[in-house]
Amino acid sequence: MKPSIPPARRAALLRVRGRGAPRVPSAIAAALALLLAGAAKAEPVEAPAATPEQEWGTAFQSTYVWQDKAAFPAAYSGHNSLGTERALSYSFTVTAMVGMRPWRGGELYFNAEGAQGVPLSGLTGLGGFTNGEMARSATPNLGLYRARLFLRQTWGEGGGEEVQASGLTQLAGTADRRRWVLTAGNLSVLDAFDNNAYAHDPRTQFLNWAFMTYGAYDYAADGRGYSWGALLERYHDDWALRAGRFIQPYEPNGQPLDPRFLRHYGDQVELEHAHQLDGQPGKLRLLVFRNRARMASFQDAMALAQATGDTPSLDAVRGGDRSKRGIGLGLEQAMAEDLGLFARWSRADGGTETYAFTEIDRSLSAGALLRGSAWGRGQDTVGVAAAANGLSHARRDYLAAGGMGTFLGDGALRYGTETVVEVFYAIQVTRAFWVTLDWQHIRHPGYNADRGPVHVGSVRLHTESDGTEGLHSLAEPQLHAPRGRSRPLSPWSALSYTEWGDFVTTSVMKFHQCSRH
Repeated sequence: MKPSIPPARRAALLRVRGRGAPRVPSAIAAALALLLAGAAKAEPVEAPAATPEQEWGTAFQSTYVWQDKAAFPAAYSGHNSLGTERALSYSFTVTAMVGMRPWRGGELYFNAEGAQGVPLSGLTGLGGFTNGEMARSATPNLGLYRARLFLRQTWGEGGGEEVQASGLTQLAGTADRRRWVLTAGNLSVLDAFDNNAYAHDPRTQFLNWAFMTYGAYDYAADGRGYSWGALLERYHDDWALRAGRFIQPYEPNGQPLDPRFLRHYGDQVELEHAHQLDGQPGKLRLLVFRNRARMASFQDAMALAQATGDTPSLDAVRGGDRSKRGIGLGLEQAMAEDLGLFARWSRADGGTETYAFTEIDRSLSAGALLRGSAWGRGQDTVGVAAAANGLSHARRDYLAAGGMGTFLGDGALRYGTETVVEVFYAIQVTRAFWVTLDWQHIRHPGYNADRGPVHVGSVRLHTESDGTEGLHSLAEPQLHAPRGRSRPLSPWSALSYTEWGDFVTTSVMKFHQCSRH
């Protein structure tokens, strides 16, 4: 679907609304240890010189995120506030893909997924949440479900060929640079829209929600981040145009989806242009979206509260259908073989409640990824990013009057722009296993100048495979060693893969034991 060698297509961001003590179940720790050990013991396989066209294939990923939020000061707290005390959190996801080409130009994909976790403060109190791997429908018990089941049909029209890498939503092969692509079924909107090479996937890149897509992009999705719908794409040399419609949930941030796609839906259109800057590739994107759903209006909630003298409530005025509109501008740009930059700006009208993503009405973000070639760790990656999130005046007034949103509600509000700074270092331990250390600083959490700042530290363990080698793709190909070329693992490279397997298994089990105390 991408007009150049894409990053491995990732499962969409996931979000959680469960409560409970952040204790990692033994079954999860044991399963993760076995998965990581298997990835560590797998002998490296030299890739062929050219990417063959897969008639069918499989892919797999597993990600564990552990977070520690420090205590922070706050003048007051409400029902939907981020807790001020120190708190621990974890999430675990596992995804398996099967794909096939049933006929010429056709592709069929199925993804099975499992997720569980315990969020910080029940996933409340922030606009930019700290872990994009959290699914709203996840619980402390592992839940299994179908994540994707969709068909893709491509009609080529020549203009040269492009290589398409294997991933969770893509078989390896080639495609014409001029083509039409129709995709329909169960998938995530983010599988196709705003596919930024440097800030899109919380499993391998930045964890915070503000860096995974446009912050104000309230895209249609269920509680796990998926939907049903269709999109049509046109690729013509350096240009791409895509448009899609996906169905909305029955209720804001709910799990069941409303099949009435002619009445309740999320529409989006994206224009993309690939370019060269001093010989380095980059892309510009323009996105516009319009949602139609049974959404409550902040103005209606405030008017009713003034008439009755009660605290404003969105639940009391959620009746008729309303629309939400928004726009986003995005940039990705390679500056050198080992360095890439990204930037995004987005804005929504902010008159209605958030329906499927997070409570951000405007956002500006930028950051960079740097490969570690300069210090002999060519497949390690350093990431640095910052975001400034804001709210509409209508939402501010509603929260200041004591109203509760899906994720926000301190009982009062002295408004301040929520700013997020995130820094991470991703270490490639073996060809298919990464360990990431991550730190986030959040000023004015929940847009409240009377609360914070907040510091959150994270450890992420990630393994993935397409059956031959790791699918890990932090950015466009210029940020990677040539396929088939192995890089030394610095002083640890002297360990055999079997020794690495024993080391990983022991480390994960010890980590699990420590997290329980």
